[in-house]
Amino acid sequence: MNLQKQQRLVIDALEDAKAQDIKVFNTTGLTGLFDRVVIASGTSNRQTRAIASHVAEQARKHGLQIVAYEGEDTGEWLLIDLGDIVVHCMQPAIRAYYNLEEIWGAKPVRVRLLPTGPAQASEPGEPDED
Repeated sequence: MNLQKQQRLVIDALEDAKAQDIKVFNTTGLTGLFDRVVIASGTSNRQTRAIASHVAEQARKHGLQIVAYEGEDTGEWLLIDLGDIVVHCMQPAIRAYYNLEEIWGAKPVRVRLLPTGPAQASEPGEPDED
């Protein structure tokens, strides 16, 4: 599955699980380890766990390998490493404290989100950017 389809799969899974403030960053050129960082928020330990679990479930269902899955014990910050994409599901206070957007935010990727999504979205019908 190409990067654009993987990215769409992750975003759709996050939206299905009601993740908030979804942001996608292009890390190509910043690191050779992965090409995208996706950051999303959940309002409680239970929700962040559910969000991460849903992303992992959808990834497996579509044949993606999960390289690492961490943070299940506390539920404050869960990380799903899918190889090309690393997904961070965080509670808002943890997200504000670590401010990953500052680290990875040099190249935000505009993506289509559901109309109710709080993040910036591109026009309907536009393809996601790589």
